Amino acid sequence: MTRWIAALSLVCLSCAASAHGQTLAVEVGQSVGVSTEDIASVGTQVRVLGEASSGLRFQVEGAWGARSSDDASDVFGTAYPYDGSFQVIEAYGEYFFTPQQWVRSVKGGRYRTPFGISAASDHAYIGFVRPPLIRYGEYYALSSGYLEHGVDVVVGAPRLSVELSLGTPGDVGNAIRRSGVDTVVRAEGTAGSLIVGVSFIDTTPYLPARFATGRARFGGVDARWMGGGVQVRGEWLGGRPFDGTTTTGGYADVIVHRPVMGPVTALVRAERLAYTAPEPFALYSHRYAAAVRVRLWKGLATSVGVSHQGGELTQKRRTAIDVGVTYAARHDF
Repeated sequence: MTRWIAALSLVCLSCAASAHGQTLAVEVGQSVGVSTEDIASVGTQVRVLGEASSGLRFQVEGAWGARSSDDASDVFGTAYPYDGSFQVIEAYGEYFFTPQQWVRSVKGGRYRTPFGISAASDHAYIGFVRPPLIRYGEYYALSSGYLEHGVDVVVGAPRLSVELSLGTPGDVGNAIRRSGVDTVVRAEGTAGSLIVGVSFIDTTPYLPARFATGRARFGGVDARWMGGGVQVRGEWLGGRPFDGTTTTGGYADVIVHRPVMGPVTALVRAERLAYTAPEPFALYSHRYAAAVRVRLWKGLATSVGVSHQGGELTQKRRTAIDVGVTYAARHDF
């Protein structure tokens, strides 16, 4: 962890400690999981978040995770790596301006790369225990472990906004981008229950410079719609992970949680990815997954999912069953 990230964390915590009358919360999450890939996992997250003053919010998140096997697999990889070490995942401050201004927010520190549907809550806590293929770090697209050290600015009106992030890579996990400058641009618009976004990233490759030359550049489109307890969403991207190669792919999700279902949420996903490169390095894969998430008691929940993958595998077996149990607790000061 760099010195300035540690300093930012201390500033955020000191602001929180002195912010009587302002919001402050501490969240702790514990998770365990097991897969028919003969992999078991355990992980812990600690998050401190709140409002240091009017409009100025902060978040500091750390995570530790370990797995019983180091074999390549994307199981349990939706939010943070399971390499047995403690990681600072996010540590940033964000100022929100009044609604009458065109500049809506400015964020600085360590934060997730804002390309497409990128928040941890979008992937890690809804019931899927594997990231989409386009967000598996070793599949020549993006990674759920991509983080930025930089500044992020959002401008626009309530129904149409543009976000610009400038920084350097601060990644965790297996896909660690080389040092350099990152640029991420995202535009998002809403119409009723529909949200549509367009994203572009210009960054450094995560593969060795001896063969991965040039820049990594991707463009993507994403959409989300919700109504009557049903959410339909998806992403599609295309670009190059480095010179002389291309990657295209995406996924579509349907998430259902209606009152008649009580504590149960049902999920299905279809996805595919194509990495075009000189033979024998080309890679083509597709996967179908179904899962349920059940809220057992207060912060205790379990997720059970089955996935079947064709082509090149991110999992050791073409069909796998994954089970995860999480417990989350929050205390507001």
